[in-house]
Amino acid sequence: MTKKWEFYVENKPKAEEISKKFGLGEIVSQIIANRNIGSLDDIQVFLNPTRKDFHNPFLFNDMEKAVNRIIKAIENKENVAIYGDYDVDGITSTTVLKKFLQERGLETKEYIPNRLLEGYGLNKEAIEDIAKNDCKLIITVDCGISGNSEIDYANSFGIETIVTDHHEAGEKLPNAIAVIDAKRKDNTYPFRGLAGVGVVFKLIQGISIKLNLEEKEYLKYLDLVCIGTISDIVPLIDENRVIAKLGLKLLNQTKNVGLRELINTIGFEEMNSSSVSFGIAPRINACGRMGHQEEALKLFLTENDEEAKQITEKLNTYNKIRQEKEKKIYEEAISMINNEKKNKNTIVLAGKNWHHGVIGIVSSKITEMYFKPSILICLEGEQGKGSGRSIPGFDLYKALTKCKNTLEKYGGHEMAVGLSLNKKNLKQFEKEFEKIAQDEKVSEIVPIIKIDETMALKDITKKTIEELKLLEPYGEGNKLPLFAYRNLKIDSIRALTEGKHIKLTLKDANYRINAIGFNLGHLANEYRIGDKIDIVGTIEINTFNGYETLQINIKDIMRSY
Repeated sequence: MTKKWEFYVENKPKAEEISKKFGLGEIVSQIIANRNIGSLDDIQVFLNPTRKDFHNPFLFNDMEKAVNRIIKAIENKENVAIYGDYDVDGITSTTVLKKFLQERGLETKEYIPNRLLEGYGLNKEAIEDIAKNDCKLIITVDCGISGNSEIDYANSFGIETIVTDHHEAGEKLPNAIAVIDAKRKDNTYPFRGLAGVGVVFKLIQGISIKLNLEEKEYLKYLDLVCIGTISDIVPLIDENRVIAKLGLKLLNQTKNVGLRELINTIGFEEMNSSSVSFGIAPRINACGRMGHQEEALKLFLTENDEEAKQITEKLNTYNKIRQEKEKKIYEEAISMINNEKKNKNTIVLAGKNWHHGVIGIVSSKITEMYFKPSILICLEGEQGKGSGRSIPGFDLYKALTKCKNTLEKYGGHEMAVGLSLNKKNLKQFEKEFEKIAQDEKVSEIVPIIKIDETMALKDITKKTIEELKLLEPYGEGNKLPLFAYRNLKIDSIRALTEGKHIKLTLKDANYRINAIGFNLGHLANEYRIGDKIDIVGTIEINTFNGYETLQINIKDIMRSY
């Protein structure tokens, strides 16, 4: 697949100013200038955030109301329910709020819906269960902004609701006593990008300020807040960067018994954004995907070492089952694509009894591989539940709206959706969806690789790689720096892992370096020793058997001209 290489516009005067002010090398200074972070004060916060860089929580609409109502519940020892979500953001949100209120003397009930049976968000059956426990107040975390009818239902039982959420708000807010969401149409908070757990963090910060508590009473939860923030793929800029940067420091010495045990089993030497995304998050999410969301919550709440070990074993088991199911669905999907779907603008696949807690991950992989919007549907009898992912430039939610006559239910946003339909409408849906993509010329959308700098092999040093760590944590809104290398000679080339990956040795004048290309194994037959190539990739230190070597992690290759 042809990709477009697009370079940031260099701002050399700004880079020189940054280098002089912060004592940074030329390459790192240029990357910071490229990213257009803002003023020198903004860059100072970006590089070295402190606890003083958090915004005032009372800038949120309704924060004062929420804080006062919760303090009243603490004083009166009321029955309070925390209503969360089954993903990492929802689990960490629930944990943080429960632990904080518990330390204030308020014991709460928690409700995490089952992904497979209930789906996302508030539901009326859950409200009824909460009402039976004589609950006076529900606090939603990572959900609730679209639960207008469910909150009205809670009101009918005399239950008050505080909504804390980070999803897009509709034209009409829920009839709750407080709605804390920076995506309200009338928002007054200076940063809209917080995860659900970030909003909860602001809530406990607000309560702490009101009760004149020490800062450590809310700051000590930054390890969990950081995990939820990084896992939810929100932009790691502004306040999210402060959360992530400070939280990762705390994560490496966490006092949370369950979290510490989980970290010990995943095998990462250091806790950074990658180890959260690829080590911690999949195991927590696996609980929700497999319908065992309560286990993840128990892990973060336990104070018992032995219980933490037992729950961690369960999480690792769920994750292995999730991986097996994912692999099976992926292989079936690829086979179906190879047989009949290659020439279409979209990929719509349906399989009997595919696990609908996993199909979203497979859809994401297929979209990445083929650079086409994809929707996978699991068929159970006459009903189908689907999950889809899109490419930049094609609004998936808008597309579903145009063919909603074929669907029973749908929701989501531009890049990811969920849906349900009757099996008899599947072919009509696929036809209409393909026509919409064809009309919007999806086939003409080219994937863009955004490149920071052109670099020579001689410039790749351990010092440069160490200095690049100042830009961590990486994530949405602060991507891992990519570099272009021109006119390199292939010294050796071979495929790895049954043809899945590619390994090369590359030469430029007297300099030689190893390079690895994950999921690029098919290119091993397109290039030969002696060929001249241009590549784009990240630079890293590869540690193997105690030896450290510099390495390029390749993202794209083309022939030199």
